[in-house]
Amino acid sequence: MKILICNDDGYQATGIVALYEALKGVAEVEVVAPEHNNSAKSNALTLHSPMYLQTAANGFRYINGTPADCMHIALTGLLGYRPDLVVSGINNGANMGDDTIYSGTVGAAMEAYLFGIPAIAFSQTEKGWAHVDVAASRARELVLQLAPTLEAVAEGATPTQLPWLLNVNIPNLPDDQIKGVKVARLGRRHAAERVIEQTSPRGETMYWIGSAGPAKEAGEGTDFYATSQKYVSITPLQVDLTDHARLSHWARVADKLAQAT
Repeated sequence: MKILICNDDGYQATGIVALYEALKGVAEVEVVAPEHNNSAKSNALTLHSPMYLQTAANGFRYINGTPADCMHIALTGLLGYRPDLVVSGINNGANMGDDTIYSGTVGAAMEAYLFGIPAIAFSQTEKGWAHVDVAASRARELVLQLAPTLEAVAEGATPTQLPWLLNVNIPNLPDDQIKGVKVARLGRRHAAERVIEQTSPRGETMYWIGSAGPAKEAGEGTDFYATSQKYVSITPLQVDLTDHARLSHWARVADKLAQAT
């Protein structure tokens, strides 16, 4: 099994090193990651400036671009082969609810998914890397559970549920305090905190994006609830943003517009 690893915290981040160490014994693993922290870059691609590939002393390759850039470059020519799985993370902090729209960790995994490759985004629920070894071990367990399906597909079996995109959040807890695993839907957050205004040394007003808002919809069944109850949350994601329930409503609006012209 061949696994490609990326993240959004940068190739030197504690989380990606821990993930690599956990997976290198169960698969052929390569790392292609951003040079610097690219949190909240979502699926952004760099289209108007060149990017460069470099190799670190530990063999990790890194690019001066976004997480999606790393995946795009890797999968359209850099690797020279098609990985069986892409794993992104381990992120320094949660990617739950609305976070998934902004997350560079999820963005890297989603880029692989768009190329038809199964992908998993791993995050810890709190910043600071506490118990990151436990998170890496839990990530390894999930990959091993999925390995037979991935290997069968690699050997020519007809995929039935591939590709898939999983968003996984792991509490920062000792292993014996994690109760288990729950499949959960995305919750929702309140709007972000107020923008922070400051004055630069030149007297100009500058702005910093405020912190993410607290959980708004965090009841039973959500990723927020599962992790608050000391479970690892797994949320299957899809890319289709179509509001299917309201298609008929907008079709009627379109009909009225057509009649009026």
